[in-house]
Amino acid sequence: MRYLSLLPSFSPSSSTFIFSFRPSFTPYPASSTPNRLIFPRSNSRARTMASHVVGYPRMGPKRELKFALESFWDGKSSAEELQKVAADLRTSIWKQMADAGIKYIPSNTFSYYDQVLDTTAMLGAVPSRYGWNGGEIGFDVYFSMARGNASVPAMEMTKWFDTNYHYIVPELGPDAKFSYASHKAVLEFKEAKTLGIETVPVLVGPVSYLLLSKPAKGVEKSFSLLSLIDTILPVYKEVVTELKEAGASWIQFDEPTLVMDLESHKLQAFSHAYSELTSSLSGSNVLIETYFADVPAEAYKTLTALEGVTGFGFDLVRGTKTLNLIKGGFPSGKYLFAGVVDGRNIWANDLTASLGTLQDLEGIVGKDKIVVSTSCSLLHTAVDLVNETKLDKEIKSWLAFAAQKVVEVNALAKALSGHKDEAFFSANAAAYASRKSSPRVTNEAVQKAAAALKGSDHRRVTNVSARLDAQQKKLNLPVLPTTTIGSFPQTIELRKIRREYKAKKISEEDYTKTIMGEINKVVKLQEEFDIDVLVHGEPERNDMVEYFGEQLSGFAFTINGWVQSYGSRCVKPPIIYGDVSRPKAMTVFWSVMAQSMTRRPMKGMLTGPVTILNWSFVRNDQPRFETCYQIALAIKNEVEDLEKAGIDVIQIDEAALREGLPLRKSEQAFYLDWAVHSFRITNCGIKDTTQIHTHMCYSNFNDIIHSIIDMDADVITIENSRSDEKLLSVFREGVKYGAGIGPGVYDIHSPRIPSTEEIADRINKMLAVLESNILWVNPDCGLKTRKYTEVKPALSNMVAAAKLLRTQLACAK
Repeated sequence: MRYLSLLPSFSPSSSTFIFSFRPSFTPYPASSTPNRLIFPRSNSRARTMASHVVGYPRMGPKRELKFALESFWDGKSSAEELQKVAADLRTSIWKQMADAGIKYIPSNTFSYYDQVLDTTAMLGAVPSRYGWNGGEIGFDVYFSMARGNASVPAMEMTKWFDTNYHYIVPELGPDAKFSYASHKAVLEFKEAKTLGIETVPVLVGPVSYLLLSKPAKGVEKSFSLLSLIDTILPVYKEVVTELKEAGASWIQFDEPTLVMDLESHKLQAFSHAYSELTSSLSGSNVLIETYFADVPAEAYKTLTALEGVTGFGFDLVRGTKTLNLIKGGFPSGKYLFAGVVDGRNIWANDLTASLGTLQDLEGIVGKDKIVVSTSCSLLHTAVDLVNETKLDKEIKSWLAFAAQKVVEVNALAKALSGHKDEAFFSANAAAYASRKSSPRVTNEAVQKAAAALKGSDHRRVTNVSARLDAQQKKLNLPVLPTTTIGSFPQTIELRKIRREYKAKKISEEDYTKTIMGEINKVVKLQEEFDIDVLVHGEPERNDMVEYFGEQLSGFAFTINGWVQSYGSRCVKPPIIYGDVSRPKAMTVFWSVMAQSMTRRPMKGMLTGPVTILNWSFVRNDQPRFETCYQIALAIKNEVEDLEKAGIDVIQIDEAALREGLPLRKSEQAFYLDWAVHSFRITNCGIKDTTQIHTHMCYSNFNDIIHSIIDMDADVITIENSRSDEKLLSVFREGVKYGAGIGPGVYDIHSPRIPSTEEIADRINKMLAVLESNILWVNPDCGLKTRKYTEVKPALSNMVAAAKLLRTQLACAK
């Protein structure tokens, strides 16, 4: 296995730019944009401004990395070609930040899949099933951990805090052996240095890494992951030593778990870890970065007392209470990296307000000790607004993507140092005022309808047990009914047809005929497999949120506003800029056509209000719950129209309900109350015989199971297989669930095809804790990202397993 298996050897003479990152577009009116906003690298004054970016999107502005990865996985391109695309992207990112005047430029924030998986590779923490025997970890082992292979499943994937990004969960146990097995952080630092760019290498901190891990299969749940801290620190020491030898003057440790509610022994682990690292870190500046929420008072005390640390980074957008902690006391002589530019949304910064905050903080920590930063990595926002050539000009003036946020950071740093660009600030203020006063933002009728919701909890009148009886009489389903989650493979041909229709290259008649043909194919395929409740496959849909947003008022859309969700999977979140309503029916036509093709029940497929909210860039000028209630009313109208059209099973996906759960326990009850209420609003007025399904995927649901029950859906399908049946432990511990439930029986995010026996074994585990009369059999998630060559045998095996278990259950009676 080659030593440089995850990084190419770097030759600056051979590197090419995949795209231009020069900040040639600002989030403000072009007429007001001064030429000097494009900072040349020779501008030494701009380069010394105290500015920092926590991290940057890695996919590229037009998803260059996505296409390179998928080409490599399909065997259509070589490892060297993939590495070349990756090197070009890194070069462009670093040069963009250098040109903009950023002083502290991050490196090692690029990843071929996930930064936590990169850390697992760095530590050599490879589960034994992947057959790694030491040495530098290459693509084969790395991607097997991420995606599985023909013989073994992938590692678990779950949400990164409260974002739509997913990370690969490390699997650890008391016998885990660690070794320095990926030199990526050092190699990327050297790569940037070859370009003449000094960077700050970024590492996932040792304590957060362990706290984000899970006990490996066969390891007791009670195993203390933090007991491994002294075992992984030697590897961190090796990495730090190599970075220092390579010339790194700053090293950034991301410790986002510090914003969680941590017990005292977990806080003590931070003190211990950084005390142990002190001697290795000596001679370098150390930044501990936190993000996504307020840092609790005890964690703040622990953090700011850490030995050998030079600076502390805080999210001052979502963590506004942290400001009070800083004002109450900040360690003398230390740097404050003030995250005032939002890394989680796409709205232009209120520069005047941010500058006021920075000036207040400057008076506390000292003029030369404050660094202007982003609130978190810009990984969670779109890449560059310059590529949005079709976006409404007024709305565009309100926005800032990652490239523009880099410019905002530097503009604030310049202003703080006494070099305020008055024209830039004036243009920003004008754009801010335009958004605040625009009539397109407000719809009084929608606001009144949403306000009227507060007088009821919107529950269906009949309890779920009685509803299920009424539904069974109508649907006549077998025990262990089979279904899928919604989408079927989106082929290249299908995407081409949608693009051509959108570009008006084909007629509506031809488009409808093609889509109907695709639906008919999917229906016949499901009937061939003998699936009980069918879906139409969603061939007309580009994305489960964007498709609905395009038909609702108050939404805007981008061409290239892609954000990484996991691996090569990117999403293009809609922008909710105003009040939301439904001008007309959105899905009824396709659902009715699909139902006419079969006698079996056909699910009407909708995305729920909470998921639409959490997977969009949401307006920040009103509380999120108010926007969610508006979306709920729009979906309610659609549910009622589907029912009137004869659709007896309606699925309202809430894949992202858990994702929006606040990180601090004190804030969770309020969120769950309005989120669950929003779901109930969508279906509170329908008949008992109409069966409401919902779906949730890839999150930790055990701690919100009572809220899930309170949603009062008739059937819930939920991710289960990739997390080692973690969900089932809830029912083993005595939680009673009376509605229908379908824990996923196989992982659709892996190309691996499970056998009938494997699926049957999973169903048996479910039957040990769930009654057969409420259990459904289904995949973990939609099939959009898979190929038909994978889907056909997997679904065939799934149905065969269900039939095998039905026979066994009948014999047992």
